[in-house]
Amino acid sequence: MVDKQKTIDKSITLSGTGLHTGQLGQITLHSAPENHGIKFRRVDIDEKPIIDADINLVVSTARGTTLAKNGYSLYTIEHLLAAFMGLGIDNVMVDVDMEEIPIKDGSSIHFINAIKEAGIVEQKANRKYIEITEPISYKIPDKNIEMLIEPADKFSATVTIDFETEILGKQIATLDDINKFESEIAQCRTFVFLHELEFLLQNNLIKGGDLNNAIVFVNRAVSQEELDNLAELFNKPKVKVKPNGILNNLDMHFSNEPARHKLLDVIGDLALLGMPLKGKITASRPGHQANTEFGQKIFNELNNTHMLKKPPFDIYAEPYYDINQIKKILPHRPPFLLVDKVLVLTDDHIVAMKSVTLNEPFFVGHFPDEPIMPGVLQVEAMAQAGGIFVLNSVDEPELYSTYFLKIEEVRFRSKVGPGDVLIFSIELTGPIKRGICSMIGKAYVGDKVVMEGKLIAQIVKNKEK
Repeated sequence: MVDKQKTIDKSITLSGTGLHTGQLGQITLHSAPENHGIKFRRVDIDEKPIIDADINLVVSTARGTTLAKNGYSLYTIEHLLAAFMGLGIDNVMVDVDMEEIPIKDGSSIHFINAIKEAGIVEQKANRKYIEITEPISYKIPDKNIEMLIEPADKFSATVTIDFETEILGKQIATLDDINKFESEIAQCRTFVFLHELEFLLQNNLIKGGDLNNAIVFVNRAVSQEELDNLAELFNKPKVKVKPNGILNNLDMHFSNEPARHKLLDVIGDLALLGMPLKGKITASRPGHQANTEFGQKIFNELNNTHMLKKPPFDIYAEPYYDINQIKKILPHRPPFLLVDKVLVLTDDHIVAMKSVTLNEPFFVGHFPDEPIMPGVLQVEAMAQAGGIFVLNSVDEPELYSTYFLKIEEVRFRSKVGPGDVLIFSIELTGPIKRGICSMIGKAYVGDKVVMEGKLIAQIVKNKEK
């Protein structure tokens, strides 16, 4: 079943205070058309500038994620974005009449409730996903920060935090299905250590801070005088430290609520990629800087990776070229003709096939007791498929030959042996200039990548005989 894009049914408004700016204002969520994405509109400014939820617009990750475009900023967007992801909202316009999204209680639950009250409607367009095909990792070694996303058929995430303190040591949180976000993650609130809270207050960095919008962990001895000062500062009759080491402002929803909130932040920050992810995330000690830099790395990897045609391939379809037609294009002959047929050929990609049988002459001497197709011949077969592709760009291809100038970044991922059907998917990485062409290719057996690499070739006219 194909997922459809979703938006909200009617507009809805929420009021609140910005954590960092202390500004009191409101946001209004509006439905949006298909393929609109998530956008913010600063309605407190005459020009009503629009700031897209875009990983490339992140300008700060200090105690929250800040976007900016054309000189206009918007703070603390991650909890609202996490709510959109948790409920599968693809298209929405968010009007904001201040510089920051209200902090509410420091979680996503108020946004979840508002979205559900507004109603969720399915649209006609198919939902688009970012599908991870190769592992992507990110590390800050000196801080023991590691993030990894691996291929999977749905979104899941496991987050580990370790503050190496007695009061809040190591915690792990896992979300194995984004549909469980509302029940397992949404109500988990941000947290802070008392010494951080004091620093932030002294430096006027949380003007909208309140003991109701963060769990405060006390990781040092604290006097009654200090507690009384906190009570006065936050307009509370009394503040004390509970036996579990947190101030008596809040009760924990889960024993690992801090780790769950960090997972919430990962979801909210990676929403800036613009589409929901299909991938398995493992994160150790994540934070807004790591989340957004990891998101930027995912974005760069996806945009630097060409969208090669992938399995399934119809190997029984009428071929574009059969073996006799291939022999008219390539000068190679058995046993060194290593392409049996071309399945697909367009201006920018080719899909070609090689059936590997036990009768191949190289099996006689190459691991004869455990036949394995030599890696160099896999590369040669891919190069021949690339040669057919390149020669297709010239008139009278039989008058030309293709010579490879460079083959690089070749990786062998699995053995190839008798009975395997090798499928080569190759595409140009740029226009052909002065007869020089650059290609990228992958070889598949079934739906598994067994080899990949980059090829640079030159088209040369044959000498007249």
